[in-house]
Amino acid sequence: MSLEQIPGLVVEFRDMAKEYLVQETVVPAKQLSHLAGYSLGAAFAWSIAIVLLAVASVRAIIDLLPDGPYWEALGYLLAVLALAGIGAVIASLGPRSKEEEPQ
Repeated sequence: MSLEQIPGLVVEFRDMAKEYLVQETVVPAKQLSHLAGYSLGAAFAWSIAIVLLAVASVRAIIDLLPDGPYWEALGYLLAVLALAGIGAVIASLGPRSKEEEPQ
């Protein structure tokens, strides 16, 4: 290898490094951004669905009870307890950290 080849090798190395960097970081980052976008959209749709189902369940419980302000308050209380119970079940099914797992 002579001294005249070194600038050409440096340019070739730079081009290879740039191509590798694009291939290994930019392309996967673009794919990850698409996944993140779909995930955020799904989370937004699920949150709207949960709110609408919660309101519908409150109205259904209140409609099952007799008329009156105290019965309506009881309906709200029962709905809150039911939703808290469902939330507790969902939270218990979620992933656990390493410290919380039983030995």
